[in-house]
Amino acid sequence: MAGVILKNVCKVYDGGMLAVDHINLEIRDREFMVLVGPSGCGKSTTLRMIAGLEEISSGTITIGSREVNNVPPKDRDIAMVFQNYALYPHMTVYDNMAFGLRLRKFSKADIDKRVRSAAEILGMQDYLNRKPKALSGGQRQRVAVGRAIVRKPKVFLFDEPLSNLDAKMRVQMRTEISKLHTRLETTMIYVTHDQTEAMTMGDRICVMKDGVIQQVDTPMNIYDRPANTFVAGFIGTPPMNVFRGRVQRYDNRLVFKNDAMSIQLPDGWKESALPYAEKEILFGIRPEEIGTESTTGASRQVIHARIEVIEPMGAETYLYLDVPTETGNTCIARVDAHKTVKVGETLDLPLRFDNAHLFDPESTQILV
Repeated sequence: MAGVILKNVCKVYDGGMLAVDHINLEIRDREFMVLVGPSGCGKSTTLRMIAGLEEISSGTITIGSREVNNVPPKDRDIAMVFQNYALYPHMTVYDNMAFGLRLRKFSKADIDKRVRSAAEILGMQDYLNRKPKALSGGQRQRVAVGRAIVRKPKVFLFDEPLSNLDAKMRVQMRTEISKLHTRLETTMIYVTHDQTEAMTMGDRICVMKDGVIQQVDTPMNIYDRPANTFVAGFIGTPPMNVFRGRVQRYDNRLVFKNDAMSIQLPDGWKESALPYAEKEILFGIRPEEIGTESTTGASRQVIHARIEVIEPMGAETYLYLDVPTETGNTCIARVDAHKTVKVGETLDLPLRFDNAHLFDPESTQILV
């Protein structure tokens, strides 16, 4: 097994387009690292540079103890699973999984042992004689994963492997890949634009935007304490509500205020908020913190708002409220599914500050 280290890695395409901007990232041995971000953020380019499918413009990439900048892909001891499976349609499942080993001149007995072992791990023993066209999307993805497993590489790379599957199959396959990581105890680097996949699969998450790493941490640390408003809005469903307003001083109290709300800030926030007194600031709060009473004994704070849309989600309900945020004309509350409300109703929704934050309006970095 091996860790992967990227030091000051850049990728500049012809024409001067900077796709990856001086990223530094250490992926630990046997870790499941997820690179996540919107389309065009540089995550797939980063993965392809690790694989050797893209040349790096500057910086160094190390796999294990070896720098691999000038090492061809076939000699990096990695295996990659692609979005489109990349299976040979004229070959059986067995032959697809065995093909790479045959190219490397493995013995027939060793190939057979590795293929059948991988098939057992993936539950594909009964499909070895079928061709890809006779398989479902999930089964094809298993074959692509099996082709990687038989290599017994130091590092597995996954490039949005579930994006072609339906919603139910994506849930099943992400569980299978997580179990596979536990069983194989190997380093895995997984690229996705789906923050749900990132939250449920990764030991750590690397959030990227415009070729720059925004935050690297465990899923819950990123959710509970996002580094900036981009991370706060990208990680979490629904995303964090972020409001622009001013900090006002009233005697010994600090109040966040805008045209739609007036909220007394917790005493524990005073040190961070005081430098912004009479200035603009950003206030962020997760949807589940709206409509939920505080359990800390803090003074009761509310948002007074009219409900514009109600989305029942089964175990919970999303309320879209007529309170403008930084990204739109509504904020979202996530409340108990049995809460009795109706569209057009105006109500006071209590706030809880367990997962609320202040951000600097210029840098958008977290303050508290």
